[in-house]
Amino acid sequence: MVATGVPELFEDESHSVIEIRTDSLQTLRELGPPDLVHLIKQPTKSSTAKQVGVYHHVTGIDASSSASLAAYTNTLTYAPSNAPMKVTSGLYCCYNAFSRVDMRVQVQIPGTVESYCVDERGNKLEATEEHWLETYLCSVLRAYSYADTGSGDVIKRIIGVRRFNPITSTEQEQKFLDAAEKLFFSGWQLGSDPEIQVPNLVSNHLTSGLLHYIKTTGRFASGINLFEKLRMRDPEISSLLARVYIAADEEVKAVRLLHEVVQELPMDYSILDCQAEFCNKKGRGDLALEIAKRGVVSAPSEFCTWARLAEVYVGMEQWDMALLTLNSCPMFTYQDKDAPRLPEPVRISLPLAPETMCDEIDDAGATPDADVVHPTLRRLSAGNYKGTFLKAYILLTEITKKIGWDQLLKIRSQVFVMEEEYRTEKQTTGRTSRNASTVALRGTDTPQPNGHGLAEETPSEAGTEDMINGESEPSIASSHLDPDVSKPSTSVTVRTNSETPQPQPPNTDPAHQSYTQFQHKRLCERWLDNLFMVLYEDLRIYTIWRTEASQYKQQQLAYKKSAEEWEILGDLAERLHHPDEAIEAWQACLATRYSPKAMRGVLNLYERNGDGRGMLGALIRLIAWQYRWYSEFSPDLLLTIRKLIEEEGAVKVRSIIQATSLPQHILDLTHQYAALCAAFRSSGSDG
Repeated sequence: MVATGVPELFEDESHSVIEIRTDSLQTLRELGPPDLVHLIKQPTKSSTAKQVGVYHHVTGIDASSSASLAAYTNTLTYAPSNAPMKVTSGLYCCYNAFSRVDMRVQVQIPGTVESYCVDERGNKLEATEEHWLETYLCSVLRAYSYADTGSGDVIKRIIGVRRFNPITSTEQEQKFLDAAEKLFFSGWQLGSDPEIQVPNLVSNHLTSGLLHYIKTTGRFASGINLFEKLRMRDPEISSLLARVYIAADEEVKAVRLLHEVVQELPMDYSILDCQAEFCNKKGRGDLALEIAKRGVVSAPSEFCTWARLAEVYVGMEQWDMALLTLNSCPMFTYQDKDAPRLPEPVRISLPLAPETMCDEIDDAGATPDADVVHPTLRRLSAGNYKGTFLKAYILLTEITKKIGWDQLLKIRSQVFVMEEEYRTEKQTTGRTSRNASTVALRGTDTPQPNGHGLAEETPSEAGTEDMINGESEPSIASSHLDPDVSKPSTSVTVRTNSETPQPQPPNTDPAHQSYTQFQHKRLCERWLDNLFMVLYEDLRIYTIWRTEASQYKQQQLAYKKSAEEWEILGDLAERLHHPDEAIEAWQACLATRYSPKAMRGVLNLYERNGDGRGMLGALIRLIAWQYRWYSEFSPDLLLTIRKLIEEEGAVKVRSIIQATSLPQHILDLTHQYAALCAAFRSSGSDG
């Protein structure tokens, strides 16, 4: 088994990282930060020399007892970086999100082991067996939730985190599922994904972690057994069981189960959502529509029900209803995962294990200052969206991909009040209680926002307060784009990187001069207005890029961008659902220097095309890069190689890996991922 290097962050003497971690406990809202390991070192040949504090973070270590954490701390005493120094003591900190305490194991080397826990007030408490059970489950969930997708984005976010696979055998799996079963009905205490407003029995970090594990490893039978037992205690858990059935290709069982349970719980939104999603994916939007409507009625304050309804309307090509439904989605402030809140270390040591070194995946030059990025690319904000805003933007781009920007604007002006309309109506009606805004919101013949008889929406206070009061006109930035904003020009001249492209001036559409149906329109929420502006900017930059690239190609000139610019353009094309152009950007980036994000994008292309050799070539490099930066575990990469083994067989996969012209020590890293599939007895791994 190849071991990664051990990163070391040197502690500032004036700021104890342990004290800072203790102070931050009361601010934690999710599963907690990665585990913290703090070591005290001193020179080997002197017992009176000054001691030094070093630390790093870790996920995936077995936290079921103080002995397992102490064992990990002891292994650090043999790290090659300790040659001139010796470790005299170590402290392992692991957060328990159930009881909201920090479990700690103090190890004296050589000497004693002491375990205890610290609460949010900094009080030292005794660690009980129940505490250790909760801590173990939290540590497994963190390992899956905080793992990297393969793109390197998560790895680069926090410096010096070692990531291990918490479950490498069926025995460890059973231990995990037993703990999950015992604590399942307390899972809501852990919080939930950012798209869920109120954590509940089936929507929380525990259920998300369980489904993530089952999907990654393909251990569907284990998941079915677990949820079968749990649904005997609460039928609401049937929605989770149905999802596992569907993932396991047991769709008939899933349909029968959903049919049975919906008789008992006709207004359970998680069950309705599962039904609507299944029907929609089968191309039966007519069936999914009524189910999704009922889901919205059962949980009108949840984003996922409205988003599912909008998704169904998109599938049915009812664009106006899709926009109105999207406008009604409740949006939540994104709650990011808990991260260490520690001061800048005095010094950082990031040693690399010899087994992970490879010139081909060397991205040491990928520093923020190494690439020059054009300001217009740097300003693209859609790539920063997360949570509900990301999912809403994806829906908007899907509509745009199918009908085009011009048609999107036309439908938008048909269903939402445009600024010019508002001003015209205001001049006509004056400042009365029946002004444009209140008519659009409260008119007796105004259609309901989602078009199926639900209660009328209440627009966000920030976006509509000034209009409802009739005291001031909305600004373009806070209310609406120009109703006739033009499509990004397709006749852009060749520009140098220093020039900033500009859109063509908007044209006036005579059809919008008469507002006979003004009272039937809705007010567009401010956040959705902003999405339209962000989408316009994305389309504008994308059009300029493709035009410039075409013109350079016609003139037989090289179209040059920095590696980071190619990364941004690849992200842009992927957001706008142009996979071929995205791959072109990723490959151009890789031709400049190695980039895990670009390689991950290329892997997606090979996966879509069913190119097994291409997939393995990308996987080998991604896995090696992950190991290089102390990550021995990526669920997404494990899932990809498991699916490949299912399709091609383990023997063929191992043969292709071995035939790759990379050093053997790099190939061995991928063999370890393949060995995991054999340990879990995945389909295809026995031959």
